Amino acid sequence: MARVVVDVMLKPEILDPQGQAILGALARLGHSGIASVRQGKHFEIELAGEADDATLARIDEVAATLLSNPVIEDYEVRRG
Repeated sequence: MARVVVDVMLKPEILDPQGQAILGALARLGHSGIASVRQGKHFEIELAGEADDATLARIDEVAATLLSNPVIEDYEVRRG
């Protein structure tokens, strides 16, 4: 059994209101020195078989069509 990880983040040019809210909360809680926060999604996919190139290509398709919105988000697929 293998694991594949997909991380999805807003593209850098897209505003991140959740990240801004987290940044504000950190400041209110006394955590200084943090310049910015960007919030994203993390998926761990357990496979029944091996994470070969064909399987990674299928997971990439899943990430592009279901796990992310390619208009506003970037994603990365990697063996976990």
